[in-house]
Amino acid sequence: MKEIELSVVLPCLNEEASIGACIKKIGKAFSDNHIKGEIIVADNNSTDRSVEIAESLGAKVVHQKLRGYGNTYLKGLSEAKGRYILMADSDNTYDFLEIPLFLEPLRKGKADCVIGSRLKGKIMPGAMPKLHQYIGSPLLTGMLNLFFRTNVSDAHCGMRAFSADAYRKLNLKCGGMEFASEMIIKAAEQKLRIAEVPITYSARGGTPSKLRSFSDGWRHVRFMLMYSPNYLFMLPGGALFLSGAFLMLLLLPGSVVVKGVTLDINSMLLGSLLSILGFQILTMGFTIKTYAVAGSFQKEGSLTSFVSRHLSLERSITLGLLVTLFGILLGLKVFNEWYLSGFGALSEFRNIILASTFIIIGVQTVFSAFFLSILLVEKRNGN
Repeated sequence: MKEIELSVVLPCLNEEASIGACIKKIGKAFSDNHIKGEIIVADNNSTDRSVEIAESLGAKVVHQKLRGYGNTYLKGLSEAKGRYILMADSDNTYDFLEIPLFLEPLRKGKADCVIGSRLKGKIMPGAMPKLHQYIGSPLLTGMLNLFFRTNVSDAHCGMRAFSADAYRKLNLKCGGMEFASEMIIKAAEQKLRIAEVPITYSARGGTPSKLRSFSDGWRHVRFMLMYSPNYLFMLPGGALFLSGAFLMLLLLPGSVVVKGVTLDINSMLLGSLLSILGFQILTMGFTIKTYAVAGSFQKEGSLTSFVSRHLSLERSITLGLLVTLFGILLGLKVFNEWYLSGFGALSEFRNIILASTFIIIGVQTVFSAFFLSILLVEKRNGN
């Protein structure tokens, strides 16, 4: 029997008005272009005639009880037998007669993944809200390109194809709408070759769109930030911490005049606040990095690997306690001098600021160490 060249996977949730037209177009694309293919409909608990229509037209129907865009695709993709796989929505917004556009770069070995671009192609009247076309999609795509150094124009186009080998390398896990972002992020991480083809995008047929603009958009943003927390946490957190620490140490001996402006106690207090805030942001960023590794969303990087190997729970707690102890001892020194002066005017504000900063950072280090150790245990256990 001839090997299946292309598997087309369609997610489905109550698409009786359009699923038939999609399957017929796919069949025509197969016959017109001599493609040995299969059609897999991944049903997500439809309550209409979608399954009946799909089966009557010869499609293979698999059922996914877990709700979610990603979960539905993961079930359908797991059943694909083709050398290449194409995925697209079953609402008749994508023109399946354009399948050869996706297949050609794969056949010629020019790409591992092929992404459709609605923004470079033709968007039919009423197919995409202006908010999505001119703000939402370009903004999310721009964030993804910036964070992960990809170079795509329409990161959330639902029509895309890839080789079966490439799909296995992606190890996709997301069950929701962020599945689309995860695919491109992991393709970039695996250094897979990504090509784009302009496509035609038509108005949806049948039931109203299930897309929830703001909540689904936030899911994409949240996933991107979790997967690459450097831009939101590590870089700004590090900058705040270092600038605050520098300002505190600069003013510890006394006031400083910079271009006619006197920096004194208030500026040192600001430095303390910046240091504490920066340290908190850094801790959050590293927690997110660890969570991403523990959940197998991201490979272990040099930073998480270093901490996992060298900064055990015990060492981290010891470090935090030493920092806290230094702050307490410095605070006791100030209190003793205040006591000896008969509890008069307090003149050691600089040391109080420094002591308070050390205590807060030290305590946070201890509790953060406990939380991170839980995540690292999960990672080591492979959960």
